[in-house]
Amino acid sequence: MQSRLVSILIPFKNTAHFLGECLDSIQNQTYTDWEVLAVDDHSEDESFQFAKSFSRKDERIKVFKNDGIGIIPALRTAYQHSSGEFITRMDSDDIMKPNRLQVMVESLQKSGKGYVAVGQVHYFSDRGISDGYDRYEKWLNELTSKGKNYSEIYKECVIPSPCWIVYRDDFEKCGAFRSDRYPEDYDLTFRFYERRLQVIPCSKVLHLWRDYDTRTSRTHEHYAQNYFLDIKLHYFLKLDYDPHRPLVVWGAGFKGKTIAKKLLNQNIDFTWLCDNPNKIDKKIYGQPMRHFSVLETLKNPQSIVTVANEEAQKEIVGYLTKLGQQPMDDYFFFC
Repeated sequence: MQSRLVSILIPFKNTAHFLGECLDSIQNQTYTDWEVLAVDDHSEDESFQFAKSFSRKDERIKVFKNDGIGIIPALRTAYQHSSGEFITRMDSDDIMKPNRLQVMVESLQKSGKGYVAVGQVHYFSDRGISDGYDRYEKWLNELTSKGKNYSEIYKECVIPSPCWIVYRDDFEKCGAFRSDRYPEDYDLTFRFYERRLQVIPCSKVLHLWRDYDTRTSRTHEHYAQNYFLDIKLHYFLKLDYDPHRPLVVWGAGFKGKTIAKKLLNQNIDFTWLCDNPNKIDKKIYGQPMRHFSVLETLKNPQSIVTVANEEAQKEIVGYLTKLGQQPMDDYFFFC
């Protein structure tokens, strides 16, 4: 197939310790028609100078200063300087497998426009990976192997921010990095979903995702739980909510209460369900809690499920299935 330029956008801040491995992994790609647009987001270490040293030795690597402050302005700066037919993103503390670009570009060229190429990921860390990240990796890779990523989009971000490639034309149709909404990777995933870019299944691990305590997604306020809930509810109301159907919220934990409060603030009526006998028929925020069997009295309801316990989730799915309800139409898991 004809070789076409891939623009790799890399925002970075204080990652001098990892940047060398990242850029080495790009230079070692079997697919060589690429450009790196690396943007320094006001680093306080030697990251900028380190990146510049790479650019002096490889003209495909271009380094800039962020026009604003934060990851989104850095990505905008990178994108403004890009010229590739294909657009992808990379995190400055991660590592590409040598065949990542080759596999993703070839699959995208075979499929054509209207698709997003993704790859499986593997977490690594000097101190080992927590059970939570291990479960997330397995869950994400299972979705990716089937190209079914959107089927659970309201649970977590189903397309890893540093492991996707799209045509520039499709990227523009999805709004590129013009959105100001954080977390920016989750917002972009929802916009892929909104524009119906089809996910190309992939069975190969193409990206090594580094975990450490000072990683941005662990420390920055833009990646706190409330931002994720904001995005989930925003896109649910925009894309999947039917105002002509009764809305139901399951669960009265932190997520359930947060979603309920946001719905009340928008004057959206809903029925609040739980199975906790200590809460049934009591009011939270002036809204009565009802036993989940009330669902059967509602005509064609839509449910937001905020119950996090895995066993409880299985029981809820079994119950909804018996009622003939379908995921991503009748019910949506927000955790």
